[in-house]
Amino acid sequence: MNTPAPTTTTTQVAKSAGSVGIAVFCSRLLGLVREQVMAVLFGAGLSMDAFVVAFRIPNLLRDLFAEGALSAAFVTVFTDYDHKRGQEDTWRLANNVLLTLTILLSLLTLFGMIFSGEIIQVMAPAFGRVAGKIALTKLLTNIMFPFLILVSLAAVVMGILNTKGRFFIPAMASTFFNVGSIIGGVLCAWWAPAFSQPPIVGMAVGTLIGGLLQLVIQVPSLRRSGFTWRPHLNLKDEGLRRIMILMIPAVIGLSATQINIFINTNFAARCAEGSVSWLNYAFRLMQFPIGIFGVAISIATLPVIARHASQGDMGALKATYVSSLTMAFLLTIPAAFGLAVLAKPIIRLIFEHGRFVNGDTIHTAEALTLYAVGLFAYATVKITVPVFYALKDTKYPVIASFLAVATNILIVSLTLDAFQHKAIALSTSITMIINFFFLSVVLYKKVGGYDLRYLVGSFIKITVASAAMGLAASYLYAAGSRLIAHATLLNQGLVLIVTIAVAVVVYFILIRWLGIRELHEVVENVKKRFLARGVSPSDLSD
Repeated sequence: MNTPAPTTTTTQVAKSAGSVGIAVFCSRLLGLVREQVMAVLFGAGLSMDAFVVAFRIPNLLRDLFAEGALSAAFVTVFTDYDHKRGQEDTWRLANNVLLTLTILLSLLTLFGMIFSGEIIQVMAPAFGRVAGKIALTKLLTNIMFPFLILVSLAAVVMGILNTKGRFFIPAMASTFFNVGSIIGGVLCAWWAPAFSQPPIVGMAVGTLIGGLLQLVIQVPSLRRSGFTWRPHLNLKDEGLRRIMILMIPAVIGLSATQINIFINTNFAARCAEGSVSWLNYAFRLMQFPIGIFGVAISIATLPVIARHASQGDMGALKATYVSSLTMAFLLTIPAAFGLAVLAKPIIRLIFEHGRFVNGDTIHTAEALTLYAVGLFAYATVKITVPVFYALKDTKYPVIASFLAVATNILIVSLTLDAFQHKAIALSTSITMIINFFFLSVVLYKKVGGYDLRYLVGSFIKITVASAAMGLAASYLYAAGSRLIAHATLLNQGLVLIVTIAVAVVVYFILIRWLGIRELHEVVENVKKRFLARGVSPSDLSD
């Protein structure tokens, strides 16, 4: 199949996504360290189950605001202001949004803390069967709820900087969240017993420390971009109203994953103790490639898509969308095969220490394998939904959201008794795949078609190459494991690293042979960034 040469837009998205991907890689890597620390200290029992549910309550709202509705709506309007209005109006809008958001989220946080007990009863009623579990979850929820304010403000600042072409530092900000939550959390966990509190309380305090760092680290770049803090509150402002109009339905449209997580937490709480933790550890591992590839490409694509929509350049918008999806397929499909094939050794290496035992590894690996099925859909939905908002269409993401929730409830209800926590992971993946295909078909009709032939052809080629890579990885790991005399942690790690490295080489050889043009953009960007000049001061100041 003949394909056109890479466009300037494709190169721009690849370059920006590369910068974001580097930063997000650091963040996700430290995120895994954070989960590893939690696994060692608390395993998969009462304390960890309570922490997961407690953090999930503000985190559910965080995902809607930080990587969802607020970001999509704000970037769309802010980009329009930045291109069509003066800097004074643009910065006035930013100040108004920041102050309004602070007030609204403070009220929401207060409400959440007051009614945290009731929220937990709805989210995980089965916790009431275990003495003290509801009380501990409530305490942790009240400590961590203000995290919502900090991380949502950080998301707005991130949107401003991305629109101004600064990607590295905003993406790197979540790394500082992990640094703060690990160091601050461990220190506070060590001190907590001195104040008659369980160590898990210290990890909750560490979450707040991390959230504060995530916001503060972006402030210098924000000031360099031209922003000056001037408190301005005008609820009747045209720009603010446009953001709210886009955002309200967008909360529903982008919330399918989070609503399903809320529902699935309720289902998981009915399963064996530790099920909430097993699913959480598995989902965290799956978020590693989603964050590096899906979120990175989505963040880089959104300002470009918004600009094309604002200028009415539908040809460029469609080309950018197809290229972004292909890039997401190129990176997430092999990651899914890799996670599925190597689930047990990966989890054993990262988590099986301290209170996290072999049984936890087996149950977590089962969940990870099934979550991996829908990995590509998680990433592509993050790219697809903001395109609708850039086109000022909020209807279909809402329909997709309700369809996803209904499908998830149906599948889990039918399979939970037979498959326990595995039913939740499988249903989540199936639901997200349906969500993506529904939205992509609707968007195809809405924009008058896009290069579907190239997109489907690329998907098939990438899937075939990924399957071959998965078979190679399975054989290599089994062969390597037989060769080592003693299954020490170091030996297991070496075999796993060599297996992954060889599998990646096999995959990229196949992809290059199959002629996926986005591979050229990714490889060339990496060469320019690292081989030609390294990471320059300008990268670090973005």
